[in-house]
Amino acid sequence: MAKGEDNTFVAVVNDTDPKNGGKSYPFSISGSDYNQFIGKKIGDVVEGQFVKSKDSEQPLDGYKLEITGGCDKVGTPMRKDLDGGSKKPILVTSGTGFKGHNIFMKKGQRYRTKHEGLRMRKKFRGSTITNETRQINLKVVGKGKKSLAEISGPAESSEEN
Repeated sequence: MAKGEDNTFVAVVNDTDPKNGGKSYPFSISGSDYNQFIGKKIGDVVEGQFVKSKDSEQPLDGYKLEITGGCDKVGTPMRKDLDGGSKKPILVTSGTGFKGHNIFMKKGQRYRTKHEGLRMRKKFRGSTITNETRQINLKVVGKGKKSLAEISGPAESSEEN
């Protein structure tokens, strides 16, 4: 590992329970837990004990989490259909990482045009988590005893006196 690099992933955990409104919570993965994710692919299910709250360092015991995506330190998204963990330029139509439309300004108005067959060559990272990965997106597959809101810390309340 190069000097000055950080052995930490930011894990964004999406609560799939409809009662909670599909909220996302930030967690961190560092230390010895960092190595548990190296080599995993998008679609793999991992234990929640390796993911800890940023504030209280409380792990997600009992949770099963599925890896749904991520990005590297410069924001290059991961794609499920690419093997490996390196960056690859591919020709894409609208879908993951490319919206498939052009936006232009005319007389102070924004216009969006969608052309048939519009494709673009963009760089994506493969589906394998490597040392260059900085963010991992996870979704809850199996729930634990505590809710994600309790583990992630107290919510900021806007009480006015």
